[in-house]
Amino acid sequence: MPRPKSSFEETYPCDFYEPEDLMESGQLYTVYEIARLLQGLEPTAELDRETEDILLDWAIPWIMINADDLVVAEPQSDDEPGYYGLAD
Repeated sequence: MPRPKSSFEETYPCDFYEPEDLMESGQLYTVYEIARLLQGLEPTAELDRETEDILLDWAIPWIMINADDLVVAEPQSDDEPGYYGLAD
């Protein structure tokens, strides 16, 4: 349910990383790893399921907004996510 802006003590600018600031050239990342990177965590950081779900809420739109700057690779198996990386 929407909340009035006045019910929050403070708001912040919605400032996201640029793909080249977040990812290393020549590397491909899963959406889960991107979610961690967007929060300043290591791609392999251990997270509980609830936290990971919240971080995915940030990562999926980020991938869509930056799609022109990214490439995608198919997962290696049906039970794995795809991979994303910087476009050359």
